[in-house]
This record gives sequence, structure tokens and C-alpha cells, in this order.
Amino acid sequence: MAHPQERQEFDRELGAIEAKVIELFTMVAEDLPKATDALLTGNGEVVRMLTERDRVIDDLYPRIEALVDRELVLQAPLAADLRFLVSVLRVVPELERSHDLVVNIARRASYILSEDLSPRSRGLIEKMGNLASEMWREAVDCWRQRDRSAAAALDDRDDEMDDLFATLMAELGSGRMTLPVTMEMTLVARFYERLADHAVNIARRVVYLAGSARD
Repeated sequence: MAHPQERQEFDRELGAIEAKVIELFTMVAEDLPKATDALLTGNGEVVRMLTERDRVIDDLYPRIEALVDRELVLQAPLAADLRFLVSVLRVVPELERSHDLVVNIARRASYILSEDLSPRSRGLIEKMGNLASEMWREAVDCWRQRDRSAAAALDDRDDEMDDLFATLMAELGSGRMTLPVTMEMTLVARFYERLADHAVNIARRVVYLAGSARD
């Protein structure tokens, strides 16, 4: 059995890792609606801000992995602690890739003007952006609260995203917009779809993580 002081130090290290993971979650959840706004308004300042935040994430992501690797080597954790550290290693890459998608959405503002969009496609993008933002807020809460039930709820929201994606693809195929705009919007739709998938994947990781409460 570990000495109480060693256990306290280990708990502090786990808490520091958790805080950094929450920081990543928060940046994705906060920046996603800003990316949608940048896309629909052409706000270049938001694009620059999100690009800078992406650099912060690119720096933080490997530091979290290094901290986890260190604890795995030094502490040889079991049960709940091992589940947590393994979950972090699985979730952090999803968070980094998700913020890349957020930035990619915002950057499309450089190629698409708001007036280039058909009214229907604009409305669908707003709905996809709102839905993805809601899913990511739910994913943050799911991780914080270790809520196993959130995975099923996010699966249902993912079905909504799939329906919006299919509807937008039909609109893009109607020929109401120029080919370059249609191609960019196809990418945007896929970015939102993948963001929804990442939110669902993270909730499924929490199902594994929350199992530690029984250990």
C-alpha cells in the first residue's frame, strides 16, 4: 500500500492532469460557435483568434500525454487510477483533432462570402453549428460528471446531425450555388459531422472511465 504522502502527491498529479484535460474540452466547446459565426459573417478576427488558440492546444496536448506517461511509469496505477489515465490518453487526441476541425470551419470564411450561400444552405449550417455546439457542451458535462447515460443521448443527437448532413448534401447538389462554394460547403458539412462523431466517441470513453466507480 502506498505511503499516505505518496498517495496525496499522486492525487495532486491526477488533479493537475484532469484540469488540463478540462481546459482542452473548454476550448473546443467555446470555440465551436465562434467558428460558425466566423463562417457565416466572414469575421477574420475570429479566425485569427481561433488559429492562436489552436497553437495553445498543440502545445498543451503533448504535455498532457507526457504527464500521463510519467504517472504510468512511476506509479504503476491500478483500477480507477489506471482507467482515468488510459481514458485521458484516448480522449486527448480526439480533443486536439476536434479543435483542428473547428479552425478549419472558421477558415472557410476566407473562401466563402455569406451572400454566396443559398438561404436554405445558410439555415442548415446554422442548425448544424448549433447542434454541434450543444453536443460539445454535453460532452464536457459528461466528462466532468462521469455521466455514463450521456453516451446514449449523444448518439441520438448524432442521428440528428446525420439527418442535417443529408439534407445539406441534397441542397448542395441542387446547383443553386457556384461549384467552388459547393465544394467548400461540402467540406464544412463533413467537419460538423466529424465533430459530432468525436463528441459521441468521448461520451463512450466516459462509459469505460465511469466503470472505475465500482472498483
